[in-house]
Amino acid sequence: MPESREWLIQWLRDAHAMEEQAETMLSGQLSRLDSYPDLSERIRIHLDETKEQARRLQVCLDGLDEGSSTLKDAGGKLAAMAQSISGVFAGDEVMKGSLASYTFEHMEIASYTILIAAANELGEAEIARVCEQNLREEEAMAEWLKNNLAQVAATFLTRAEADSDAAKR
Repeated sequence: MPESREWLIQWLRDAHAMEEQAETMLSGQLSRLDSYPDLSERIRIHLDETKEQARRLQVCLDGLDEGSSTLKDAGGKLAAMAQSISGVFAGDEVMKGSLASYTFEHMEIASYTILIAAANELGEAEIARVCEQNLREEEAMAEWLKNNLAQVAATFLTRAEADSDAAKR
């Protein structure tokens, strides 16, 4: 059992770092989405959820007399900043960001699914409950993206065509 507990702690730290990375990634995207008000608003909402998810995970770690991993948190933030900076140079940044967000949501869904199973196996009902709440929020964001990516792509293409036509005149 002690080794299983250590795995749970490790995975909670990983999830906390993942949420720190998501916060940085979402903040970077949000600052450049003025032309996409629906996407911008949904990302703003999810950014608030993400901050709360990280806080919940920290409470879980504190309850186990453990802390988050400063190194993992910093590494996640650094990776997100690098991705955000690289997106600035892409002409289709909103599409690349949407693709990255959709992919990231599914990684988070998998992470919380694993954490729920581990917490239940170890009798950690409160950790399981917290992870289920985080999971529902991640699933809702992934579903929103799934249902709206076609519209974002259409808007992007319409704007790209209009910009191209303007440049030809």
